[in-house]
Amino acid sequence: MANGTQKTRVLNRLFSITGKNGHAEEPATRPVLEQLIYAVLREGTTQAKADEAFRTLQASFFDWNEIRVSMIREVADVIQDLPNPEERAARIISILQEVFETTYSFDLEPLHKKGLKMAEKQLQRYQGANPFIVSYTVQTGLGGHALPLDDAMIRVLRRLEILDGELDDAARTSLEHFVPKSKGVQFCEALSQVAHEYCHENNPKCNACPLHDSCPSAQVHATRTRSAARIKAR
Repeated sequence: MANGTQKTRVLNRLFSITGKNGHAEEPATRPVLEQLIYAVLREGTTQAKADEAFRTLQASFFDWNEIRVSMIREVADVIQDLPNPEERAARIISILQEVFETTYSFDLEPLHKKGLKMAEKQLQRYQGANPFIVSYTVQTGLGGHALPLDDAMIRVLRRLEILDGELDDAARTSLEHFVPKSKGVQFCEALSQVAHEYCHENNPKCNACPLHDSCPSAQVHATRTRSAARIKAR
C-alpha cells in the first residue's frame, strides 16, 4: 500500500495525462435526472461511448415517460453497443419508474434545495441506482465532492496501490482527502482513460501506459515478461 507521499505523486501523474493541457473534458451540463440516467450509461465504459448511447437513447424515444413504459428489450436494443445493455436498460426503467412514483414527474431539480446529504440519501433509495450512479450524479448533477468509481477504475487504483482491499466508506473518505473537489472529474476521467486504453483486466498494456514507472503492478508484469522471454529463448 502506498504511503501519503507516494499517493500524492501518483495522483499528480494521473492529473497530468488527461485531455488537452492535462485537463479532462468537463461533463455536459444536464438536469439532475439526465445526469442520473447518463450515469447508468457511463459506468464501465468510456465517456465517448456513453455520450453516443445517451444521444441515441434520447433520439429513439419521445420522452422519459415512453422509456419508462417500454420493455427492457426495447431500451436495451437502443444501447446495445454498451456492455450489459439489458442490465442498464432495467436500471434506467426502474429509476424512471421510482422517480415518477415519488414525484409524479421527471424533475429532480428540487434536490438542489435539500442539501447534498439529503439529496444523496434520496438517490440511494432508488433500487436502480448503485454507488457509482449515485456518486456520479452527486458530482456532476449536484456539484458535490464525490468520486464515481466503477470496477475498471478500482482495478487501476489497486494496481497502483492507492487502494488496498474493498472500496468501503473509509476508503472513499481517504480518496476524497487526497483528491480535491476541483480535480474530482479530472481524477475519475484519468482513471477511466487508463483503464480502457492500457490497464485491461487481462493482458494489460503496461509498457505503453503513462503510469508505468509509478505502478508496482507494471513492474511485476515487466519482470514476469522478461522471465518468460528468457525461458522461451533457452
